[in-house]
Amino acid sequence: MTQQEILSHVDHTQLKPFATWADIQKLCDEAIEYKTASVCVPPCYIKRIHDAYGEKINICTVVGFPLGYSTTPAKVAEVKQAIADGVSEVDMVVNISDVKNGDFDAVEKEIKTLKETCGDKVLKVIIETCYLTEDEKIAMCKAVTNAGADFIKTSTGFGTAGATMDDIKLFKQHIGPNVKMKAAGGVKTVSDMENFINEGCERIGTSSAINMLQNKEVTGY
Repeated sequence: MTQQEILSHVDHTQLKPFATWADIQKLCDEAIEYKTASVCVPPCYIKRIHDAYGEKINICTVVGFPLGYSTTPAKVAEVKQAIADGVSEVDMVVNISDVKNGDFDAVEKEIKTLKETCGDKVLKVIIETCYLTEDEKIAMCKAVTNAGADFIKTSTGFGTAGATMDDIKLFKQHIGPNVKMKAAGGVKTVSDMENFINEGCERIGTSSAINMLQNKEVTGY
């Protein structure tokens, strides 16, 4: 797999709470140079990125991040503001408390509401696999599918663990044909990225893809 093939699947990410505008500019400049799928950034930077870069860059942001337990109206407000500011893709965190309480109907309803709010914008649903049982993960695959979301995503990168190949294989068995997969958190090597893409992940969320590929190239990749 070529460097560009890998990077075309990468949501180039900077979600640290202390990210500066200089950090965001570096991220965006790299995304344009290396043709990543998007930049995934804090909501507070969307408008500034859009004003500075216009249509040169695909902007992704996060909603209900990273804990997921804000109310549905609050998440809807976040989505509306993000779209107004110029975002094209939204990565939402499900209400993990609802999942743990077994209230899967409530989770599905919230996802559906946010997808309706997104309209033709892409909605990725973070289920935070590190906190869930296998049965809960399967229930989330069904909820994401039934709600009409575009992607199921493993992790925020702020939980106790990130994406695993076992979870991606589980997703493949239980999501509908119109749902794509995003692996995020714990993607540490070029081999990790290749393996997740080969397993069917349309997107990889990572802050270090370019550094990983550059370092690999130095050693003969």
